[in-house]
This record gives sequence, structure tokens and C-alpha cells, in this order.
Amino acid sequence: MAITLTKKKEILSKLEQSLSGAQSIVFVHFKKLPMAETIALRKQLRDQSVGYVVAKKTLMKRALEAKGFSGQMPELTGEVALAYGADLLAPAREVFMFQKTHKDNIAILGGVFDGKFQTQAEMLSIATIPPLQDLRGMFANIINSPLARFAVVLNEYAKTKN
Repeated sequence: MAITLTKKKEILSKLEQSLSGAQSIVFVHFKKLPMAETIALRKQLRDQSVGYVVAKKTLMKRALEAKGFSGQMPELTGEVALAYGADLLAPAREVFMFQKTHKDNIAILGGVFDGKFQTQAEMLSIATIPPLQDLRGMFANIINSPLARFAVVLNEYAKTKN
């Protein structure tokens, strides 16, 4: 059944309003995703303050064109949804985490990162960046590593002198 013009305008305004504060947007291809899994995906995204919306591709394209992102928009094939959020990494990371267990049903097609359209490969590389807390832990480990090695060497040297 066709959507009326007023309904299309309403959907378009909701899309534009939803994407207004988004720093990152992921184009999510979903196919034969059961309702229970869709609900689980939406809950996982909501827990990380990521929105998820399904709309017609033509309306999505209009809403994205209105935002004025730079670059070339990737081709959107099949059923497409948008995952968006104020955090730059959260939408891509959370969709990627869900994709690991549902490879046949869901995939990242591309997205928008920091105001620029990104390809599928670029969004997948963004999705594999660890969360900020993990990065801080890695950094602390790198800073602490030389000191720890130096302490081990001093300890071994002290053992040989006794």
C-alpha cells in the first residue's frame, strides 16, 4: 500500500529531527531478521544511546541530503535502516557486535562519520575501534610496561648480588 504525501512528510520530518544531533550514522542492511532479534538489536542499541529507524530509502536519502554531508553516498540495496547516535563510535560498534552473531541477517553498508559519507570498509574499520575505556587501559599499559620491565630487571640484579 502506498504512503500518502502527508505521511511521507511526517516521516521525513521525524527522520530529520532524529538525525539532527547525530555525529555518526550507520546504514544497516537487514534481511529476514526475526522480530525477536530485531527487538534485541533495538534494545542493545538503546542501551548505548543509539537510535534505530527504518524508513523508505528515498525518504532517507532526502533527509541525508538535507543534512549536507560531504562525499559520495554509498549505494543502499535491499532493506535498509539507520543506526545513529551522538557518540562517533557507538552506532558502528554496536551494529558490528550484533552482526557477529547474525551474519546472514544483518550487515553494515556504509555510513556517515564526522560529517562525511563512508564506505562499507571504512565503517567496518571504525566499528572495530575499541571503546574509550579499553583504549585508556591500553594506553596505561603501554606507559607502565617499561617501568614494570625495569623493576623486574632490578629485582633480578638484586638477587644476583645477594
